[in-house]
Amino acid sequence: MGADSRFYACAGPITLGTLRAALGLAAALDDARLLAGVAPLNLAGPDDVAFMEGRRNLPALKATKAGAVVIEASFAEHMPAGCQALLVASPQAEFIKIARLFHPPVQPKPGIHPSAVIAPDAVIGPGCEIGAFVFIGAGAEIGAYSILEHHSSIGPGCRLGAQGRIHAHASMEYCLAGEGVVLHPGARIGNEGFGFITTPQGQHVTMPQLGRVIIGDGAEIGAGTCIDRGAGGDTVIGAGARIDNLVQIGHNVTIGRGAVIVAQVGISGSANIGDYAVLAGQAGIAGHLTIGAKARVGAQSGVMNDVPAGTDVVGSPAWPAKETLRAFARLRRMASSKTNEKTG
Repeated sequence: MGADSRFYACAGPITLGTLRAALGLAAALDDARLLAGVAPLNLAGPDDVAFMEGRRNLPALKATKAGAVVIEASFAEHMPAGCQALLVASPQAEFIKIARLFHPPVQPKPGIHPSAVIAPDAVIGPGCEIGAFVFIGAGAEIGAYSILEHHSSIGPGCRLGAQGRIHAHASMEYCLAGEGVVLHPGARIGNEGFGFITTPQGQHVTMPQLGRVIIGDGAEIGAGTCIDRGAGGDTVIGAGARIDNLVQIGHNVTIGRGAVIVAQVGISGSANIGDYAVLAGQAGIAGHLTIGAKARVGAQSGVMNDVPAGTDVVGSPAWPAKETLRAFARLRRMASSKTNEKTG
């Protein structure tokens, strides 16, 4: 069973020969065979293409009813009868090419909905789709072939590069974004940072937040994620960064190129996250720390010190992963020993 056509337009059917060509595979006698879509191994039917990666999925492969499977050569002997093997080195990566043939990325439908509110001096590039109740402020610039879905908001002076996509109810203010940037539903970019002082009388006084948010080309920001603008300098999101849903990024944080920030992570102000670092779900990063390039922070870790490049840390407080696992093992042994003493 492929994707629901009510929600996902499909370019199929597509010949097996076209799929082979997309994967760089040689032509075969059955190249004229038509396939209708893509589906997981366990849901695919005779007209679908699936993929299989990893020995743990062998039972699903043997039981699949898919018409074709993108698969490593080492597993081809397990293919069911009548199912065509498309042999590649990296099945999941190559399957993405197939899936994009059947379901190409959404293209803008040029036009401006009559309910949109657009400042007279805003600049809208050619080929843009501006949806219902969109707001675009004074002096804002929207790059060519961008999509602004209904109820999205682009604040005064903001810039969105070409082929951007702002999903429903997402907002951008005090922000300069590059090309191909995606904000998922409800993302909030450019909020006032959590910066204040408390007077001797106990009054909280907000520090003016006078910076911006700079988003590099191809970055994607998840649904409900909040990114504060800088207090003086800028908050910077590197090119190609992937930020999941419900992430909080404080003022003056720098996120490196290609970094991956998973759901519910919190990053305090002025932290520096290196290129291609990975912060797993619900990790917390204290302010003014540096997480080095390609470092990995485990889920629910509490990071209170700098993390060197290429280092894996877990736990709260976060320690190098091997040290933490040894400590956990020792705690288990101690707990087991105490239990044995009581029951002995």
